Amino acid sequence: MVEEILTNIYKIEIPLPENPLKAINSYVLKDSARNLIIDTGLNRKECRDAIRAGLAELGVNLKEADFFITHLHADHFALVSTLASDNSTIYFNQPDADRVRDGTPWDDMIEYAGLNGFPEKELLAAIHNHPGYKYGSKFDLPLKILKEDDTIDIGQYQFKCVETPGHTMGHMCLYEPNKKILVSGDHILGDITPNIQSWADEGNPLLQYLWSLDKIYELDVAVVLPGHRRIFRRCRERIQELKDHHQNRADEILTILKKGSRNAFRVASEMTWDITWESWDQFPVSQKWFATGEAIAHLKYLWEKGMVLRETLGGKLMYSFFSRSLCALYHFIWTKKKRKVLNRM
Repeated sequence: MVEEILTNIYKIEIPLPENPLKAINSYVLKDSARNLIIDTGLNRKECRDAIRAGLAELGVNLKEADFFITHLHADHFALVSTLASDNSTIYFNQPDADRVRDGTPWDDMIEYAGLNGFPEKELLAAIHNHPGYKYGSKFDLPLKILKEDDTIDIGQYQFKCVETPGHTMGHMCLYEPNKKILVSGDHILGDITPNIQSWADEGNPLLQYLWSLDKIYELDVAVVLPGHRRIFRRCRERIQELKDHHQNRADEILTILKKGSRNAFRVASEMTWDITWESWDQFPVSQKWFATGEAIAHLKYLWEKGMVLRETLGGKLMYSFFSRSLCALYHFIWTKKKRKVLNRM
């Protein structure tokens, strides 16, 4: 389905079969010289057919088209390797480019998931049902790396790059200050909450995400073009809703931990999810994976704020609720020990 959003800006809705997201929004900016396609779809026939049909309806010649990919997730970037011509420019960000070129560390993710309590018997099924594993593609095309405040000029529009890490390490939005347009990718969605996950000990995705929301809040935005679902206005109100959501998530986890120590998988099983299945046992393993990744991101955020205790027990990372004063003392001792080790090296 093709829809004109603004002058020379079109949305192609690309289906994501068997996926709770249902579809991805690919945006096409038309110009007499070069066209720009923002995000693509999974590397599967249904997505290829939909985007090619939409481009044909718009009269877009792929030999005269460039691409901007908001982030590395397969539903956004996987098809670009199929669509790009030899003279296409593919705009991307450095952190996600490094991750793509190194390959997805599935083995490392499996190990970390196990450390966080994900049952061994379900791990391979979770990975093999992951859309990035099933419908990703090799990204070996030359990339034009963009960074904060770089611009893309297309027709009457001049979009500025805004780095918004959180959903991925390098997620990037586009902002058009004259028309007050924000192309938000998966950073800000109107109907659903972007999934903030963590599958490694490095980084603090939720902290980065909240910081990135504050960054966008400062922009004067009239209309948001998101990666999924409906186009919307009220950008600042939506940002506050998203921040409230994550605060409520953090509060819920603290309440769960007051009942006793738990690993992330068990914490996720006791959290509230807006999903049709009645119990955690009925959740598809792929949804358990995303839920556990989100639980880890919130637990890490709380741990680094000194609000929960983390320790390794029985080969699993366990989290416990402690008062702020006790957690602060624990972090002081832990940091002091770490500095002693580093000084010996």
